[in-house]
Amino acid sequence: MSEPLVRLRGVEKHFGDLHVLRGIDLDVMRGEVVVLLGPSGSGKSTLCRTINALEGIDAGEIRIDGTPLPTTGAELARLRADVAMVFQSFNLFAHKTVLENVTLGPVRVRGLAPDDAADRALALLDRVGVRSQADKHPSQLSGGQQQRVAIARALAMDPKVILFDEPTSALDPEMVQEVLEVMLGLAQDGMTMLVVTHEMTFARRGRAPGGLHGRGARRRRGQPRRLLRPPGHRASTCLPQWATSLALDSRTTVTRIWPG
Repeated sequence: MSEPLVRLRGVEKHFGDLHVLRGIDLDVMRGEVVVLLGPSGSGKSTLCRTINALEGIDAGEIRIDGTPLPTTGAELARLRADVAMVFQSFNLFAHKTVLENVTLGPVRVRGLAPDDAADRALALLDRVGVRSQADKHPSQLSGGQQQRVAIARALAMDPKVILFDEPTSALDPEMVQEVLEVMLGLAQDGMTMLVVTHEMTFARRGRAPGGLHGRGARRRRGQPRRLLRPPGHRASTCLPQWATSLALDSRTTVTRIWPG
């Protein structure tokens, strides 16, 4: 059996007296999509941010492709090139064009020649449907277009895994679908993804191994038809009402986090 691309064991995280992550164990295999579902304040974004060391951990271990998570220096920079992240607020450089945003990382971190980086960037912008916006600045784009640029920027680093932290929560409703379609395309192409989201369209159609979490500790793990039981089953009291009626693909499981 192959080793997980991302492995968390016994991960703990505090913010002062608040114990956010409690003994988290999580495996993400190559080509899989893990979806973390839950309300604000339940720790799912914190968990996502620990995987590329945007947040440190207090205890436990995180491994990426078999290597323990570095905390400083050049090794950490290399890790962040392999573990890309897409933020809910896009985080594009406002003073740079779309093309410059996408080429900056490959040139500065990966050492790609500028012309090669530009060719790849244009191909990726075409893939996510915004090639025609290459010479514009982020302020000239809609929210959905900016998020698709952010996805192209992540792909430009040729990452092993992409972390999505609420990628649609800052978008107007009519712009959500265009971003979800790009993400679904990545999932179908075999990109390894960890997605923090409230969007059940993606969770329903993505391939998402995982388990149930509460108070930062895993509660249950399994396929959706076992996790999302009809009302009356004990586990259903831990799930939102809409979850009991979902007909999910048999390959899909959903990781849900909720407050304790």
